[in-house]
Amino acid sequence: MSTSVLELESQVLNLGPADRARLLERLIDSFEPESKVHDAWVAEARRRHEEVKSGQVTAVPGNEALARIRARIS
Repeated sequence: MSTSVLELESQVLNLGPADRARLLERLIDSFEPESKVHDAWVAEARRRHEEVKSGQVTAVPGNEALARIRARIS
């Protein structure tokens, strides 16, 4: 391969969010063979994404979500 990993990384990081997400999904798929469990997780991720997109749920930053969880279990 003539393109180094660092060059490829730089090119990928310059892609738009949708293209990076598509590439990420393809890379993950290359490590995990298709299975019912994999398909279920993809369906769940898409369902959750649609809930956020439609306004049914509001996304919370990760650090805030963890703080809420810690507060509940303390």
